[in-house]
Amino acid sequence: METPRYRSFEEFWPYYVSEHRVRACRGLHYVGTTLAICNLAAALLWMQPRFLATAALSGYLFAWIGHFFIEKNRPATFSYPLWSLFADFKMFGFACAGKMSREVSRVLAEESGA
Repeated sequence: METPRYRSFEEFWPYYVSEHRVRACRGLHYVGTTLAICNLAAALLWMQPRFLATAALSGYLFAWIGHFFIEKNRPATFSYPLWSLFADFKMFGFACAGKMSREVSRVLAEESGA
């Protein structure tokens, strides 16, 4: 299935959320994002560029496992690399605030009402 074309991040966000319906997939994203942040911090703290590679690897590895084996869909990164990265951090922020499950429900309700 081909990914729809979006002209703005605001249009992309509901699509991104709908591709993360399953809590376990989102959980894997959070693990990957946390590891990526830790690796970025290590790269800055110890001035070791190798941690940049491990940041990308850990972030994508966990997310892609979630998509391929849990959601069984294609990661948005392939079509929208920057917006997907921004959306991942937005989703992480919503999760940290305890709001992501509510956001998924909201987007899915709008989707079913459309």
